[in-house]
Amino acid sequence: MRVLITGGAGFIGSNLADYLLDMGCSVIVYDNFDDYYSGKIRNVRHMLDDDNFRLLRADVLNYSSLLNAMKRVDVVYHLAAQPGVRFSMANPEKTIRVNVLGTLNVLKAALKAGVGRIVDASSSSVYGNPVYLPEDELHPTNPISVYGASKLMAENLCRIFHNEFGLPVVVLRYFTVYGPRQRPDMAICRWVKAILRGDPITIYGDGSQTRDFTYVMDAVEGTVKAGLAGGIEGEVFNIGSGVRVSINDLVKMLIEICGVDDVKIKHEPPKAGDVKDTHASIAKASRLLGYRPKVDIREGLKLFVSWSRENLVR
Repeated sequence: MRVLITGGAGFIGSNLADYLLDMGCSVIVYDNFDDYYSGKIRNVRHMLDDDNFRLLRADVLNYSSLLNAMKRVDVVYHLAAQPGVRFSMANPEKTIRVNVLGTLNVLKAALKAGVGRIVDASSSSVYGNPVYLPEDELHPTNPISVYGASKLMAENLCRIFHNEFGLPVVVLRYFTVYGPRQRPDMAICRWVKAILRGDPITIYGDGSQTRDFTYVMDAVEGTVKAGLAGGIEGEVFNIGSGVRVSINDLVKMLIEICGVDDVKIKHEPPKAGDVKDTHASIAKASRLLGYRPKVDIREGLKLFVSWSRENLVR
């Protein structure tokens, strides 16, 4: 199978590329190495000598580059995005441009190239503050951040291209993915780095807010299944752990796992765009994809802390 991963040098994308190469796939990573954060080349450097791997430095805002890259491709995993809820509130134009217009280019190129399936990476941010928990795929979508709105707009484009043009698209709503190669701006990464260095950590809000934390390799397995399962074109799936944990409990676990005493915790007001709670219903993904997350939160945090000691703190 020949696959293309937009944003393939990023956190989830590079882990997905490793997984697909191990499966024997031919993998094209398409990434513009945006300066939102540096160091992504480290995520894919070890793949460069693999005969089944190709790296393209290109932007999803460049339609002709996308079209050329999609020739003879079976599956496109569209993970390229401008991430960050808080970034989106300060930089709405870039967020909309990359996440909406970039997705439009991906869909147009895939339709023109005759790609067999598109798997679009969306986010639990499309739900906004929950009306009920756990959130299933029929939960109202009422995003409270520009990032969430941009992902919902991208989803709507996917739906239109499937319904009106017959493009085989599957949408995945990721719930707070964490693990090795995590973006440096994400909370778990920042907290682990601070704890291991003996620095104070900051929690926005009182810490009672909850999140459904999903280990990256569980997210990757769900993503691969979405590219392979039959009869699911046009569907939307939650990809989460199915368990929610409060921020206070998460930080407590991190401190215990890091084995550091006397960590100073600062609290600041909540940030605009942050939802109160997330909790994924994964019943649909379990039923139609065979998606079953394997790594619980404590085990996943141990794996991430171990990786962080080797890669983040020297």
